[in-house]
Amino acid sequence: MNNLLDPAILFFLFGAFAGLVKSNLEIPAPISRFLSLYLLMALGLKGGFALAASGFTLEVVRSLGAAVTLAALVPLLGYAVLRRWLSGLDAAAVAATYGSVSAVTFITAVQTLDHQGLPYGGHMAAAMALMESPAIILAVVMANTLRQRAAGGVPVGGGVAALTAPGRGAAGLPLGKVFHESFTDGAQLLLLGAMVVGFVTGDTGQAAMKPFTGDLFKGMLAFFLLDMGLLAARNLPKVKGQSPWLVAYGVVGPLVHAGLALGLSWAAGIAAGDAALLMVLAASASYIAVPAVLRHAIPEANPSLYFGLSLGVTFPLNILFGIPLYIGVAHAVLA
Repeated sequence: MNNLLDPAILFFLFGAFAGLVKSNLEIPAPISRFLSLYLLMALGLKGGFALAASGFTLEVVRSLGAAVTLAALVPLLGYAVLRRWLSGLDAAAVAATYGSVSAVTFITAVQTLDHQGLPYGGHMAAAMALMESPAIILAVVMANTLRQRAAGGVPVGGGVAALTAPGRGAAGLPLGKVFHESFTDGAQLLLLGAMVVGFVTGDTGQAAMKPFTGDLFKGMLAFFLLDMGLLAARNLPKVKGQSPWLVAYGVVGPLVHAGLALGLSWAAGIAAGDAALLMVLAASASYIAVPAVLRHAIPEANPSLYFGLSLGVTFPLNILFGIPLYIGVAHAVLA
């Protein structure tokens, strides 16, 4: 209930209400883009300041290693499950969406931890950046494999075996270009660059940037979540008519992924705050970076499936209920 009464969450609910009643309320695209970049820059700076204070420790290495492991494990497991109800290319696209991460969900979780006074490592922003791209690469490799097998007259099975990468993606898109777009995405570079700036400047930079990273952050997040509420409500109809099992995956899948993150955190001895953020990252689904790449890399896939499911179902559930659940479970088990 405390999470639901947070002003930023209430603005998300208000945006969802406005979208459901078909209001003409709209945040202009350039402003929405600016808010997204601001939040990533502020988060990167915060992470850099925290990392400068703590230094590179074994805890940092363990957390980043767990993040990379999850980034590969989640899309592979997701594909194996989704292939039961979807074509191979659609399954690869949805698996990539759920294998990658939502920066806004992560930022909201960080704000929740700050609000509750719970500690976490600034390096988790780097974990988010590391988890962004592997799912995209795996999806393109899977799609290329499926196309080659189909072109050769080989029946396409439902597993994830034989993921050896052919050289090109859909419509002649080189796999190298996919790698380049994945690792040089502007938002991701801004996050990492801001972390470097925060790490280099340390306490001096933190004092200088406090009005930017502290005082403005909550209001900017609330404004952005208002826009996300509008988008979530307007994309919910895309889920109508889909298999109930697919919608169930949008609800249950994130819980399973969060459970994998919790188990991995327990095995690696990761602190409760960092484990909570790792659970949030594993449970989230991308609705910006991955769909943008998939439209070019796997044009045969149905965007209403991966975009509608991630933004219309999983995102609001995580924002409203998932974040407090993951934080509570992580601290109950690992604290």
